[in-house]
Amino acid sequence: MNIRTRFAPSPTGYLHIGGARTALFNWLYAKKHQGEFLLRIEDTDQKRSTDEFTQDILKSLSWLGIDSDIEPIYQSKRSTRYQEIIQQLLDEKNAYHCYCTKERIEALREEQMKKKQKPRYDGFCRDLAHPPSAKTNPVVRFKNPLEGEVVIEDQIRGKVVINNSELDDLILARSDGSATYHLCVIVDDIDLAITHAIRGDDHLNNTPRQINIIRALKQKAPTYAHIPLIHGKDGKRLSKRHGAVSTNQYRSEGILPDALLNYLVRLGWSHGDQEIFSIQEMIKLFDLESVHKSAATFDNEKLLWVNQQHMKKTAGSSIEAMLGSYFKSKELHPDNNPTVTTLYDVQKERCKTLQEICDTSRYFYNDIDTYDEKTAKKNFTQDSVKVLRALKVKLTDLDSWSAERIHMVIKAVADDLDLKLGKVAPALRLAVTGQGVSPPINVTLELLGSDKSLHRIDQAIDYVVGSV
Repeated sequence: MNIRTRFAPSPTGYLHIGGARTALFNWLYAKKHQGEFLLRIEDTDQKRSTDEFTQDILKSLSWLGIDSDIEPIYQSKRSTRYQEIIQQLLDEKNAYHCYCTKERIEALREEQMKKKQKPRYDGFCRDLAHPPSAKTNPVVRFKNPLEGEVVIEDQIRGKVVINNSELDDLILARSDGSATYHLCVIVDDIDLAITHAIRGDDHLNNTPRQINIIRALKQKAPTYAHIPLIHGKDGKRLSKRHGAVSTNQYRSEGILPDALLNYLVRLGWSHGDQEIFSIQEMIKLFDLESVHKSAATFDNEKLLWVNQQHMKKTAGSSIEAMLGSYFKSKELHPDNNPTVTTLYDVQKERCKTLQEICDTSRYFYNDIDTYDEKTAKKNFTQDSVKVLRALKVKLTDLDSWSAERIHMVIKAVADDLDLKLGKVAPALRLAVTGQGVSPPINVTLELLGSDKSLHRIDQAIDYVVGSV
């Protein structure tokens, strides 16, 4: 059997982290079984669907490397096909026109709720011999079986049995003739030969209804796997109140795509105690049997830790284009030295995101106009002027501006002044970076270059002399 999975987002918002995980699980399952992964844009809700959200979904998935094996399918372009199936169901007496008004439906719902009954349509129009005389644009409802049961052999939750008596007659077409979600999903899965529908367990209630419609069409339902949703630390469904953001937001904050995929795959799936996975390992090891049945908890600190592990293992040269684009998006334009790849390689051990690298590296490209107040109070003293002047003299005389030679100068100044390196380096670091933390100071000066380093030492001396 040729495995085919699909991710079917509605473009009514930016791609949420939960949607990205669903896409990943479908993509991994298809790739593991040498199958195909398809992207379907469910844009039939014209009032809420926008091109902006569609483009965000496409760009976010592309950034993650989750690409469809065929051109994305748009439901908005398949209305003719949906109408054919609706008419087929009507012709075969598996669907009917419902003329009930909104007022009747609302009154029915209120009455059922008063009696503590599950609100559902009562089948009033199910066997109407003739339409009412009033001019009402009817909806089309599916004639759900009244007896029997639906058995779902869910790949994650196990066997789920639903009695047909618990289900009502779904609307397949609205009063304006447009097809509803349930009809579109079914037709698309059939036409595209989807073998496995891996989706959030909030869709589980829809599944028996959809299976009944598939049976009425004399087609085979896909294998279902319903993934538990992602929760916040308070145990409630992940939402903006937990700080949950779109996939693109994590990209802008400097999370590497492979790291985000790694974190997402561990949200509800595991392989022993392993935490860090390459893409190839994920494809090889992923299976539905190891997806957890309980909800996963999103932990932003854990995501940052995973990202840091990936940053440490990733060479700047392998992500040069992404780094250049990212730095420029943060208004840093490294047209001169140091290159973004070199800077990334010296900063990645101490930073958790690309954002943090940018925030702590602006002094490489921008002039210093302030010094960290707390660090300056400690390290910019009258004694530091003597240290900085001695460093300036020896650094000016260097014939080779390299980290090794710069280290020798710093050590020589410390020896000449009978100081420990810990009394020399902090003042120099503050002078050339404006802050108290940087890569090794000799490496920092090498990357800054001689002209910029010497100028900043002079600038710091003037600052200290004028303020102490």
